[in-house]
Amino acid sequence: MAIAGALLKLLYVLGGLAALWFTWRVLEWGWLSPRRLGRALRAQGLRGTAYRFPSGDLPEEVRLLAAEVAKPMPLLSHDISARVAPLLYKGVKDHGKVSMGWEGPTPRVILNDPKLVREVLSNKFGHFKISQLPANFIKMVANGLANHEGEKWVVHRKIINPAFHVEKLKKMLPAFTSCTSELIKRWEDLVESGKAREIDVWPELQDLTGDAISRAAFGSSLSEGRRIFRIQSEQVQLATHMSKTSLYIPGYTYLPTKLNRRVKANSREVEELLKGIITKKERAMKNGHGMETTSVLLTWALILLSKYPEWQDRARLEVVRIFGKKQPDHEGAHQLKVVTMVLYEVLRLYPPITFLERQTYKEIELGGIKYPPGVKLVLPVVTIHHDPDIWGKDVNEFNPERFAEGISKASKEAPAFFSFGWGPRICIGQNFALLEAKIALSMILQHFSFGLSPSYTHAPFPVSTLQPYHGAQIMLEKI
Repeated sequence: MAIAGALLKLLYVLGGLAALWFTWRVLEWGWLSPRRLGRALRAQGLRGTAYRFPSGDLPEEVRLLAAEVAKPMPLLSHDISARVAPLLYKGVKDHGKVSMGWEGPTPRVILNDPKLVREVLSNKFGHFKISQLPANFIKMVANGLANHEGEKWVVHRKIINPAFHVEKLKKMLPAFTSCTSELIKRWEDLVESGKAREIDVWPELQDLTGDAISRAAFGSSLSEGRRIFRIQSEQVQLATHMSKTSLYIPGYTYLPTKLNRRVKANSREVEELLKGIITKKERAMKNGHGMETTSVLLTWALILLSKYPEWQDRARLEVVRIFGKKQPDHEGAHQLKVVTMVLYEVLRLYPPITFLERQTYKEIELGGIKYPPGVKLVLPVVTIHHDPDIWGKDVNEFNPERFAEGISKASKEAPAFFSFGWGPRICIGQNFALLEAKIALSMILQHFSFGLSPSYTHAPFPVSTLQPYHGAQIMLEKI
């Protein structure tokens, strides 16, 4: 009995120590560390929001996003920063171009300055790392090159680089042009001669880019490939929802909620679909070769060219001059000046990724401020792309002419164009995404004229990429 009593007391003591340790860790994570980091940053003159335990600015971000989604934008307005990144926009407006906020207990510093953004993305001294999401969040969406660090990133970049060499891109183009030809034939069958037909091009263009990669990776297995991409798209939306509602609740993703069950069911289905596919082809699907970037770029390009028929006419004249009625090719695509200017301006006004993040893991001085380890640095692509101090008073106007002399001379702060990132981690698929967009847009311009449908509602919204919330309804007419 005495021994049993002693053991029981020991268990009580150990349980008490474990409880104290856990309480201390929670206190350190959710209260002491944020206060310490906040004081260090404010002492150097940084302004911003105060820390609110335990979720920081998350409730305010959810509220602002909900308020913006509830109302459509004016049809011809490209002033989208406040809508698609309301918290970042408010932070810059209220507290300056370098200001701070809170992502849960982690301080988040907004760097709305192209010079600082380039310095962070160049990462000359290795002081920054990719801002990490929870492992299960990454697993449910993707675990590719963009999420790797250090030696693992270097190795994977070397493996993937050859796939994007010019000769490799030329070999991939037939799959893309073939899928685009099939899309155009389908549209032609829907549109009667002399009459316009409404088509929501957003899901059509998602399927186009997904089918092209499926064809390159799986040969004729388009149905399996398309299903995988649709599941991935749903997973991204589910992950985005989870990040806005449950990111700071430890263990939430393991609870048997309806949302978590759906995520796991999707993962199981993808695994079943991928069985029997060799590793090389599976890797091609995971990397995606700029698939979603291409589809959103093409979608916004068609919307904007529908709004501005004079630019649609200029682009079509160039395409006809270079290609005539022939199918566009790699060499001719590099001669497209007007089309390139249009695509750059679309990427400026509607960047696929609205912001990037890095995190300090050692002390670093940046712009006269010393950042301790554990600070997230937000690089707000969309607010920089819409900053009148950088681009001029016509910043929210569609003016492809600003890119007439290339990216480097388009802005006052040269360069301030970050649609594909910057530095050593610039998007590896950017050249292929732009080439795909040039080819597809050229083929569409050869066969159709188009304008906005009366049913189109202008409502850009960030999911994984900047997407048209209510679709992209276009009136197509055969040429």
